[in-house]
Amino acid sequence: MDERIQPERGHAPASGAAAATRPTLTTTDPATGQPGRTYEGHTLEDARGLARAARSAWQGWRRTSFAERAASMRAAAATLRRRQDEFAELMTAEMGKTRTEGLAEVEKCAANCDYFAEHAEGFLARRPVDMGGPPNASRAFVTFNPLGVVLAVMPWNFPFWQVFRFAAPTLMAADAAVLKHASNVPGCALAIESVFREAGFPEDLFRTALIPGREVKGLIEDDNIAAVTLTGSVDSGRQVATAAGGVLKKCVLELGGSDAYVVLADADVDQAAEVCATARMVNGGQSCIAGKRFIVVRELREAFERALVGKMQAFQMGDPRDPATRLGPMQSAEARDHIHDQVARSVAAGARLLTGGEVPDRPGAWYPPTVLTDVKPGMPAHDDEVFGPVAAVIEARDEAEAIAIANASRFGLGSGVLTTDLARGERIAAEELESGVSFVNANVRSDPRLPFGGVKHSGYGRECSEFGIHEFVNIKSVLVHG
Repeated sequence: MDERIQPERGHAPASGAAAATRPTLTTTDPATGQPGRTYEGHTLEDARGLARAARSAWQGWRRTSFAERAASMRAAAATLRRRQDEFAELMTAEMGKTRTEGLAEVEKCAANCDYFAEHAEGFLARRPVDMGGPPNASRAFVTFNPLGVVLAVMPWNFPFWQVFRFAAPTLMAADAAVLKHASNVPGCALAIESVFREAGFPEDLFRTALIPGREVKGLIEDDNIAAVTLTGSVDSGRQVATAAGGVLKKCVLELGGSDAYVVLADADVDQAAEVCATARMVNGGQSCIAGKRFIVVRELREAFERALVGKMQAFQMGDPRDPATRLGPMQSAEARDHIHDQVARSVAAGARLLTGGEVPDRPGAWYPPTVLTDVKPGMPAHDDEVFGPVAAVIEARDEAEAIAIANASRFGLGSGVLTTDLARGERIAAEELESGVSFVNANVRSDPRLPFGGVKHSGYGRECSEFGIHEFVNIKSVLVHG
C-alpha cells in the first residue's frame, strides 16, 4: 500500500520553495520488507510554527488546576485502552513489535497516565521551609512552576511508551510538548497526538513535528522551546546536549545501555536463566535496558549456559501478528545486518556460538535468538551495545571479579544480580553496580513509580516518579517577610 497521509491537523501552509522541500516519510513492514504508508512531513519552519502554537496553548494550560489536568489525563488513559488494538497493529506495521508486546505497551502507557493523574498534585505541592527566627517573622516555601514547551526526541523501539513516559508527567506539570519521533514510526507519532486531542487537551498543547534529525538543532534553538528530552543513541545524545548547552536549555538524556547481570554461585540456575533470557529478549532484544552481558562465576558457567540456551531457543521467530509469537522481526534489515556484523566480529575474535548467529533466508528483517560465550574485552558483544536478541556470556572467577567486569563499561543504565542470598544481592545492587537501575532476581524494566535513567554514557537526568516530574519545572524558592 502506498497511501499518502497528511498530518492529522494542518500546519500553517508554506509557500513557494518551502512547500516543495517538505520531506516525505514512507514506512516499511519489517516482517516482509514491503513499503507501507507515506506521510508528508514538516519543514523546520513548520516545526517552529508548531512550537509557537504549543507555547500559546501553554499560556492557558499553565493556569489550570490539577483537577482539570487530571481529568484530561485520565481521559487519555481511557482513549488508549479503547484504541489499543489499533495502536498495537500500528506498532507492528511500522517497527515489527509483536501484537502481544504492543498491547502490553499501550496498557502500560494508560497506567502511566492514571499514575500521574493521581500523584502529580502531591509531587508538585508547595513545600514549607523552616527558616528559624521569631514566630511569624517570615514564611518560606519551595514551589514547582512549569517551564514552557518541552521538545521530546524519541526512538522507535517503544514508540508509544517512550513518549507517554515523558508526556504524562510533563503535561501534568502544566508544561506543553512538541514531539520529534523516529522517522520510521510517523503513524505512531500522529496517533499519539490524536490521543491527547481526543482526550480534551487544548488542541496545540501536544504537537508532533515530522522533521528529519538534521533539523532538531534548529528546533532546540527556537525561543519557544524551553527544554529538551531525548531517548536514543550516545551520538544523538551528544548532539542534543551540545545544541541545548549552546542555548543554555535544560536537557534530560536516556541513552544506550549494555546491561550486566551478575550470576553468583548460589543462584538457582533455572530461575537465573529464565530471568536473563527474559531480560535479553524484551522487545526482540531491541531495548536500552535489555540485559546484554551475563557475567557468571566459573563454577556455574556450564550449567547456566545450557539453561540459557534452552530459554533463549523458546523465543521462536514468527508472525508478529500471531498472539503466540514471542520474537518478531528486527526494526529494519539494516539494523539486523548490523547486529549480525557484531556477532560475526565477536566470533572472529574468539567468541563461541552456542545457538543462533545465522541470518534466515527469508524476506524481512529477521534474526534468531543467539547466545555467545567466551566473550572478552575488545569484542563488540563485550564492549558495545548489541541491539537485538544476542546474549553474551562472560566468565568471572568470583563475586569481586564479576562486579568489576560489570562496571568495566562506558554504559550504566540497568543491571541485575541473581542470587538466593537476598541480603547479598541487595548490597551488590545498591552499593556496587554502577548503574541508574539495579534489580535483584528480576529483569530490569521502567515503572512510573521508580525513577529511571542512567550514569556514564547512558545519560543523565531521570524520568518517571517524583524525580522525573521535577526535571522540567522551575524549582523556585519563595520567602515572605512579615
